[in-house]
Amino acid sequence: MNNKVIIFSAPSGSGKTTLVKHCLEQIPNLSFSVSATTRAPRGNEKNGQDYYFLTPDEFRIRIASDDFVEYEEVYPDKFYGTLKSEVQRIWDSGGVVIFDVDVVGGVNLKKYFQDEALSVFIAPPSVEELEKRLKGRATDDEDTIKVRVQKAEEELKYQKYFDKVVVNDQLTDAQKEIKTLIIKFLEQ
Repeated sequence: MNNKVIIFSAPSGSGKTTLVKHCLEQIPNLSFSVSATTRAPRGNEKNGQDYYFLTPDEFRIRIASDDFVEYEEVYPDKFYGTLKSEVQRIWDSGGVVIFDVDVVGGVNLKKYFQDEALSVFIAPPSVEELEKRLKGRATDDEDTIKVRVQKAEEELKYQKYFDKVVVNDQLTDAQKEIKTLIIKFLEQ
């Protein structure tokens, strides 16, 4: 079981973070990989717990130092990435790394970890439902939601690069499906 990773990716608003939290509660030895980002904290997010919040300049310095397993500039000056030190910290404690990353990050992580990774794409039931969920969050303005929906339409094309695709229509069904997938993968 050592040095395995679970990768969750999805368009924003697909329920990925909710499903990751469920897995962390239900499956022993899973440890959340805290990503680095240059975006501002949302709500009650805490540095080092939800993300490592860096300035664009700090992020670029870390890139130059080869500190990332993967990273991406999702929007201009909006970077996301996985620090090598974060993965090693979890493995050193005997844990299995679980990632909650965007779809390009998910594809890159799968390439990096290969057979030691299970990559899961969480799909919304429809683009319309995704837009409804984003509006329901009330964390973004209309223009931001529009950009996120357009990006989601592109991200849905990446499903084929993942080991498994789970449609999050009914949350409890998606939770059961994912738990089964992970347990089977960890037993290999």
